[in-house]
Amino acid sequence: MDCETAYIGFGSNVGDRIDFCDRAVTLLSLLPHSQVTGVSLLYETEPVKDGANPGAGWFLNGVVQLETAITPESLLSMLREIERSLGRDDDNRSGPRTIDLDLLFYGQRVIDQPGLKVPHPRLHMRRFVLMPLSELAPLLVHPTRLRSVNQMLSETTDPSEVRLLFPQPSTRYGSRQACSPRMDS
Repeated sequence: MDCETAYIGFGSNVGDRIDFCDRAVTLLSLLPHSQVTGVSLLYETEPVKDGANPGAGWFLNGVVQLETAITPESLLSMLREIERSLGRDDDNRSGPRTIDLDLLFYGQRVIDQPGLKVPHPRLHMRRFVLMPLSELAPLLVHPTRLRSVNQMLSETTDPSEVRLLFPQPSTRYGSRQACSPRMDS
């Protein structure tokens, strides 16, 4: 089975934010035909209110790198199910949230369907996405903007504050083989 590299942004600004982020990453590590191959550090981020009302609570944000054979549509469905299982309010998606999971990239695919847009349409405008993403894939090139993650980070006009969480929590992210093993030459 062929795998693609997907990047998933995660964030929480309600309740025990560290626990919600940790549980979300743990659940991502349990997805079938998938393997978490990278998790960024956590960042405390000021809420961005561009048409949304996320509340005053600062977010914890990070990014997961996932090798997966799950289709983008199925992966998005699984992300929504993880959000629901962790108490996300589907009726008020732009409000404060226990967990938010966004499919940022799925390989180099460009997808524009109702409910699924990949790459994420606002990731280039989000310092809280670009900073943790730059840890995992600084040279990843956006397939339509033709800019690397580091270039987009240096060019963003997002004024919101994003700071590394200190100290970083210990994590219990598991990993297991997901796709066919690669033969090293």
